[in-house]
Amino acid sequence: MQVVDKTGVHGHTNLASLLESTTADCVILTTPSGLHSSQTIDIAKAGLHVMTEKPMATRWRDGLQMVEACDRASVKLFVVKQNRRNATLQLLKRAVEQKRFGKIYSVGLNVFWTRPQDYYDSAKWRGTWEFDGGAFMNQASHYIDLLDWIAGPVESVMAYTGTLARDIEVEDTGVAAIRWRNGAMGTLNVTMLTYPKNMEGSITILGEKGSVRIGGVAVNEIQHWAFDEKHPEDEQINQASYATTSVYGFGHPLYYDNVINTLRGEAEAETDGREGLKSLELLIAMYLSARDGKRIALPLEY
Repeated sequence: MQVVDKTGVHGHTNLASLLESTTADCVILTTPSGLHSSQTIDIAKAGLHVMTEKPMATRWRDGLQMVEACDRASVKLFVVKQNRRNATLQLLKRAVEQKRFGKIYSVGLNVFWTRPQDYYDSAKWRGTWEFDGGAFMNQASHYIDLLDWIAGPVESVMAYTGTLARDIEVEDTGVAAIRWRNGAMGTLNVTMLTYPKNMEGSITILGEKGSVRIGGVAVNEIQHWAFDEKHPEDEQINQASYATTSVYGFGHPLYYDNVINTLRGEAEAETDGREGLKSLELLIAMYLSARDGKRIALPLEY
């Protein structure tokens, strides 16, 4: 109601009411994660495009049904992955595509943030399996996306999760060991218990001919950049690093720009539903591994 009063836009108390009267081309979902699947299906049936915040769903089958529903309705499904647009990660992605690392040996991702109990208490859906997911699925979702987008297809994962301090259903801490199809191995370390505040969101890649570490609180600082051969873009590493007051970075406007241009027929979607399924698949594999105490091979069964 505050937004309605401030902007004068027409507000709705439920999605069905909006779909009956909207003239929008695309509906953007910033609702609790566990609602994304059913809402996406309803929007697709109404003939509208859908953009959903991360994670696209909290269950593997739900994610598949979202893609299937949008295919049937011939509408587009976009999944927000704004970290991909960070200048630091764009340089790293380019270096991998140019094969500057040679054979990649090791990949490490750390997400050392903090979420106090009052964060979870601020809304009933937070910290629940049905609507939210834990440190892996919610807070580290964009970093888990980097496992495939940067380093390539994952072969298998093994994970542990724990609820060490917060009064929630889901995990506040988790670790995973990962093997990629290209032979690389790596780790994911996530906790929402860092004292006293967010400390690090980082990715490190060690390869045959290069090593890179991008750190800071949200992969916003290129802290190490070394390759056997110099490239012109190496001059951009200082400019690519940026100060940030939050863990979200500045990729959202660039992502929205791509969505708008895609709907105009002037671009291809950078992260569509099928691309979004890649990180959801990794997330579900980690949860299955932690639950069952075993290595989970990818791809999951469809």
